[in-house]
Amino acid sequence: MNFNNETINTLIDRVHEEKHKLVPDCESCGSPCGRTEDYDMKGIWEADEDIRSLKSLILFGIRGMAAYAYHAAVLGYTDKDVNQFFYKALFVIGENWKVDELLPVVMEVGEVNLKCMALLDKANTETYGTPEPTTVPLTVEKGPFIVVTGHDLYDLKQLLEQTKDKGINIYTHGEMLPAHAYPELKKYPHLKGNFGTAWQNQQKEFANMPAPVLFTTNCLMPPKASYADRVFTTEMVSYPEIVHIGDEKDFSPVIEKALELGGYKEDQHFTGVNGGHEVTTGFGHGTILSVADKVVEAVKAGDIRHFFLVGGCDGARPGRNYFTDFVKQTPKDSIVLTLACGKYRFNDLDLGTIGGLPRLMDMGQCNDAYGAIQVAVALANAFGCGVNDLPLSMVLSWYEQKAVCILLTLLHLGIKNILLGPTLPAFISPNVLKILVDTYNIGAVTTPEADMARCLGMQS
Repeated sequence: MNFNNETINTLIDRVHEEKHKLVPDCESCGSPCGRTEDYDMKGIWEADEDIRSLKSLILFGIRGMAAYAYHAAVLGYTDKDVNQFFYKALFVIGENWKVDELLPVVMEVGEVNLKCMALLDKANTETYGTPEPTTVPLTVEKGPFIVVTGHDLYDLKQLLEQTKDKGINIYTHGEMLPAHAYPELKKYPHLKGNFGTAWQNQQKEFANMPAPVLFTTNCLMPPKASYADRVFTTEMVSYPEIVHIGDEKDFSPVIEKALELGGYKEDQHFTGVNGGHEVTTGFGHGTILSVADKVVEAVKAGDIRHFFLVGGCDGARPGRNYFTDFVKQTPKDSIVLTLACGKYRFNDLDLGTIGGLPRLMDMGQCNDAYGAIQVAVALANAFGCGVNDLPLSMVLSWYEQKAVCILLTLLHLGIKNILLGPTLPAFISPNVLKILVDTYNIGAVTTPEADMARCLGMQS
């Protein structure tokens, strides 16, 4: 996420330099073809509403996928098919294609994103190990500390290395919570716990915190003046007049600020949204599939009646307490899988256990939707049915471009009956929405009670 015109213009200049290398005579051409000019975004925003809707799905989808590809590339993992598709998608956006030509490309975004999420899953697990179920405290211990937010595990690893034996504790925030489950990260004793909740609460949560915050990727709320001097950015995140840590990854300014501020004088016992003092994470597909036989037996025995996947992007819009109420109403013989920052609406709830398995399982970051898909496919195979025939309901909180590419992946796989909320995407036109509803039975959330009845009724 970049709010800095200076760094954005620098990136644009780099693109122009690369273009000049490829077509050096373009600027002096007497017969311009228009094929290498900067694209005018009015070509999307002022297009027919159905064309605008489909091109927006493609554009927002590849923006989300690009974040996943970038995180994998940082760890040395790339995929030529994924990279090639970015070129194809951008080409299509710039063409005057019709609805029936754009629809297959929209679905292809979902197909390629599945491959991209698999790539990032491989990059993370081969670099940091397979996530393990981990209880994470919400208490911040006295003394100097640093809060790390965003998504980038590599930056967290570098910071943990540079803060060893310095008397500084590290706390995750937002989508960094799942870092506690990776063996190569949790081995650092000064990775202490999690601070705060989801991205939209930053301005409130960071206001009086006596510690610096490192933003590693997107989900940056414009810092208020009261704490802007304690904010640091790195990688693609940039904000005017905020100190940026460059490619050399020297976090000395962040470390010095932590020591200067000193942290809290006494331990601070914070809670989650619902009053809980700890949360759990680390229930990735590796962990869940390792006990798949127990899960299958529990279903066959009638101990587990239903599975819910409740997750996605959180936001400030009124109505998102729906997801808290929905999870609270899930039957005691059901399992709730969750991922991404939408889980903060309920991840501090104690839902109990079934046969030794926790009823609430945090699978990780938004890209760990790949793991949820693997679990669903494995269960379908175990029961000899399709994913749509499983006692499984997906209730997703909607916000930004990563939600777009994940939704398109689910649709590419033919998954139906997904509930989205608190509202449906505003950029989807009525005609395109009708296609999605008619083909995949996508629906908007209503009330927790009505939607719960609908989910359980589809099973019977």
